[in-house]
Amino acid sequence: MAPSGRLRRFVRRYVAPFLTDILNFRPVATVANLPVNHFHYWRRRLTHLAWALVCVSSWQVAQLGAAQAEAVAPPSADFRIVAYVASWSIPTIIHPEKLTHINFSFARIINGRVALENEAVAASLKALRALKSKNPRLKVIVSVGGWTADGFSDAALTDVSRSTFARSAVELLREYAVDGIDLDWEYPGQGVAGIKYRAEDKQNFTLLLKTLRQQLDAESAARGRTASDRYLLTIAAADREYFDHTEMDKLYVYLDWINIMSYDFFNSLTSTTGHHAGLYRSELAAAKDRDANAAVKQYLAAGIPAGKLVLGVAFYGRGFAGVTPLNNGLNQPYERYEADHSYAELEEQFIGKHEFVRYWDERAQAPYLWNSATRTFITYDDSQSIEVKTRYAKENHLGGIMFWELSQDRDGELLDVIARSRR
Repeated sequence: MAPSGRLRRFVRRYVAPFLTDILNFRPVATVANLPVNHFHYWRRRLTHLAWALVCVSSWQVAQLGAAQAEAVAPPSADFRIVAYVASWSIPTIIHPEKLTHINFSFARIINGRVALENEAVAASLKALRALKSKNPRLKVIVSVGGWTADGFSDAALTDVSRSTFARSAVELLREYAVDGIDLDWEYPGQGVAGIKYRAEDKQNFTLLLKTLRQQLDAESAARGRTASDRYLLTIAAADREYFDHTEMDKLYVYLDWINIMSYDFFNSLTSTTGHHAGLYRSELAAAKDRDANAAVKQYLAAGIPAGKLVLGVAFYGRGFAGVTPLNNGLNQPYERYEADHSYAELEEQFIGKHEFVRYWDERAQAPYLWNSATRTFITYDDSQSIEVKTRYAKENHLGGIMFWELSQDRDGELLDVIARSRR
């Protein structure tokens, strides 16, 4: 780390002249032979040198302390870093000091009850729970559901089914000594993922969350968990039509926060390419196209406090093949969905390799890759876009940053950007 400008000026003013005098020094017989003004001159120079050495030493100590603090300082309490961690891909190395919350994915709904599918899933949860020994402030939350996960509509249907679901959730918290429940119902009132749904999911979801909140609070009181230590209740939620099938203006009061899934805006179900996690709308985007900023505004318009909104970012990209070769493939029709790619895979095999060129959309504040030879387009988040989004979250007083999914950032580049930017 380079020295500060103030230190450099001090060295030039005091240390450099002293060294010059040393180099030009002509010895005399004894100190007694020094003229009085010469003696005072050297005393001043020695005093300056002593102060310089003190300043240099203090600066070195300060820089060492700052470097150590940057390496281990926990995140500030008012800005969450929420990591979804999949049971099937637990990273070998996890830095819990860089996280505030882990959402373990996933528990399922089995016969109306929250449960872990098998012993392997249970072992993964226990491994994550053990990270609290390294960061006692870390909260481990069990996320229930996920894409194509069924059972929510039935669990939310009646007073009895809701109570059964909530009791089983509390029992799971007790058994595995975790800190809360996150519901990832994709989606209430919609069958796009091939799950059962009903029109009354809209009201029943609110009632399910109310029941969960009541039972979690009762358990918190029984265990003496108060204030920020009470059991947590969160959801992963989307935008646009998600609001048509939920009572967002009512249900948020039962939640500690909402994880906005501000990604997957373009995917295998959309007719064109586009930024799947763009912060803003691209210049060529259609009026119906989605972006993270518009999603946040929709939540705020529903009366949800900004501090209860956690902005989602993607640690993966989405590829499209046979893309019309206009505008470097951005917002163009395509022939087939190519694949999902973790950020680690993009770094190793795609970015700047095999004729893939990285572009930056200034308006959308999003990167993308284009291969003109194969007509392949890949949309993703990277360190630049995530730094912008972290700043956006802070400037708009949001409750933090969430991401899917930790193992996809193998070298920790993206997490480091979030942890560094929000301190």
